[in-house]
Amino acid sequence: MLDEKHQDTIEPALSSTDSINVGKVNPENDGEIFKKGEGIEDFRTVSWVHTSVIFLKLIFATGVLTIPSAMYTLGAFPGAINVLGWQFLNTCIADMGLLVGGKVVKEITGILFLVAFVIVAASGMVGVSTALNALSNHSLCTNYFSIIAAIMIALCASIRKFEKLSWVTWAGFASVFIAVFVVVVGVTTRDRPAAAPQSGPYEFGYHVIGHPTFAAGITAASTIFCSGAGTSAFLPVMSEMRHPKEYSKAVSWCMGIVTAAYLSFSLVVYKWCGMWVASPSLGSAGPTVKKIAYGIGLIGLCVSGALYVHVSAKYIFVRILRNSRHLQSNSAVHWGTWLGCVASISVVSFLIASGVPIFNYLLSLAGSVAFAPLALGLPGWLWIYDHADYWKGTLWQKTLYMLHVVLILISIFLTIGGTYGVIVQILDAYRNGLIDSAFSCADNSNSS
Repeated sequence: MLDEKHQDTIEPALSSTDSINVGKVNPENDGEIFKKGEGIEDFRTVSWVHTSVIFLKLIFATGVLTIPSAMYTLGAFPGAINVLGWQFLNTCIADMGLLVGGKVVKEITGILFLVAFVIVAASGMVGVSTALNALSNHSLCTNYFSIIAAIMIALCASIRKFEKLSWVTWAGFASVFIAVFVVVVGVTTRDRPAAAPQSGPYEFGYHVIGHPTFAAGITAASTIFCSGAGTSAFLPVMSEMRHPKEYSKAVSWCMGIVTAAYLSFSLVVYKWCGMWVASPSLGSAGPTVKKIAYGIGLIGLCVSGALYVHVSAKYIFVRILRNSRHLQSNSAVHWGTWLGCVASISVVSFLIASGVPIFNYLLSLAGSVAFAPLALGLPGWLWIYDHADYWKGTLWQKTLYMLHVVLILISIFLTIGGTYGVIVQILDAYRNGLIDSAFSCADNSNSS
């Protein structure tokens, strides 16, 4: 089965001459998607530092904009536990569906990757359209801004190599980080939350421990989980690293920074805004700070959506051309396939963003439907596959075995319960008028 995996998913077919030349030029080609050699385009050019920044941008933008409102639902203490617990579990992910379950599981895994990335890309479009709405004082129909957001994200995503895209991620990560910091400072300078009544008594809505319904609670937990579950998108980036052995170092730096930022920023914003926190959270400090924050963070929101469109398109692109010389050439077929994949993913993401234009619900949907089995169930299954003998081993080995069984059970619970919860929340939002209709001009940017 290892041989079958090697041939079917990793090695693109080259001519015999190309294979010989590639092997002579660089012995590290074995087992890699993209090869190094004469006469072919070199995709493996990303350093571990650039890789870390790409990882940060994949994870940071979506999560930090949604966790404060999820904390209102759960309460500060359960919210903080969710952040720490999910980030710990999300740090490890591997794409080995073919090895443990054959071609059927391999294809299901691939579909789940695509579903997750497309939904998160849609949330990026919602974020960009919300920013454009805020900066323009809602001068256009929200749906028009969604179209503009989709075009912006598609153009950025069409950059073919992560090496070229990595430089954009520096600016993207910095812009979102600064934008969120501006909001954190902004909310602490107000006597009461910007969205709350500015005179008279009002309910603040801060809870150490919340008491949500099952649907609301599981949706909030799925949102926090999804905020760090984009680690499955790290694998396509690793395939373009100059030295793939440095992957773990890049992941460790990324997840350490992200966890610290999520916890500190989210707790501060929720502490000062309570139930009046906005989603995305950049609108939590009043109209002036909102415009400043969205103006600074617009680049980062665009890059975030573009990265997920890029990894989705790259997955399909490699699947289509992996047995062709066009995979690493500059032919018309190569470019036509690449741009077609980017355009297709962008259109699908736009349609999803128009149907569910609430930031939290999109992330919760991605977390429960796709990231739960990918980031929890699949790694647990892989570990059990590799350590099947632990069930009959020492007490410690049996304990480790059972913990991974529990991990799979958590994945199943989050997939079923989270999907149910977010569907209930979306239907309620349509019923209560929080969402008007697909392709409408209603502004849902502050809905949580």
